[in-house]
Amino acid sequence: MFKIGDILMLEPKYSSQKEKFNCMVVEMGQGCVYTDFPINLETGKTAFLMDGTQLNVTFSNEEQAVYVFDSEVLGKVKGRIPMMQILLPEAETFVKIQRRQYVRLDVTLDTAVHPEHSEFPPFRALTEDISAGGASIRLLKGTDIQSVSHLYLWMALTLKSGEIHYLRLKSKVIRVTEKEHGNMLLHVQFLEPTKNDVQTLLRFIFEKQVELKKKGLHV
Repeated sequence: MFKIGDILMLEPKYSSQKEKFNCMVVEMGQGCVYTDFPINLETGKTAFLMDGTQLNVTFSNEEQAVYVFDSEVLGKVKGRIPMMQILLPEAETFVKIQRRQYVRLDVTLDTAVHPEHSEFPPFRALTEDISAGGASIRLLKGTDIQSVSHLYLWMALTLKSGEIHYLRLKSKVIRVTEKEHGNMLLHVQFLEPTKNDVQTLLRFIFEKQVELKKKGLHV
C-alpha cells in the first residue's frame, strides 16, 4: 500500500506532549518500512524517536482514503541516508478514516486557470491558499466564471530537493466569495487527483510548513 516518497504522519501513543511528526518512506522491507528521520511538526526540527516507541501512523492511498495503524519504532539504520525502521502490520489491521481534513497552507503560487471546455479564455492568477484537496484562487474584479462548474488548474511546485512537479488538476468550483475592493476568491475542490499529485501536494505543503517554522524560530 506504500511506495517510496509517500508521507506518513506519526503520533507517539504515550507522549504527554501530543507531538506529531511527518516522515517520508525511503525503503520497503519485509514486515517493516524504512523512513527518513521524522520532523516535528511544531518545531520543524528532526526528531529521534526511541526504539520501541509505540506509534499511531496515518497515511493516504491513491484513492485519497485515509488509514491509521498501530506501529512501533524497530530501530535506526545507517545507509545512504540515516533511516528509521518501523513495524508494518498486516493490512487487515488498518483502520479507515472516513473524512480527511487536509492541512491548508497560506501560500502565493502562480497558477493558470483553464476552462474544461471553452467557456472563457485561460488566464493566470495567484493562489490564496492550497491543500491536497483544493485551493482558493484570487480573482480580479470583473472576472466572470460564475457559470462554470469545472476547470483545470495548471501549476508548478518546486520541492526542497530542487525537483519541479508540473500539475494539471481538474477542479470543481465550490463557490466564489467577495474580498476587499471588489476582488474575489474562487474556491475549488480537486477532482480525482492522482496519488502522485496528492503526494506531491502533501510533500510541498509539509516542506513549506517546516520552512516557515524554522523562519519563525529565528525571528
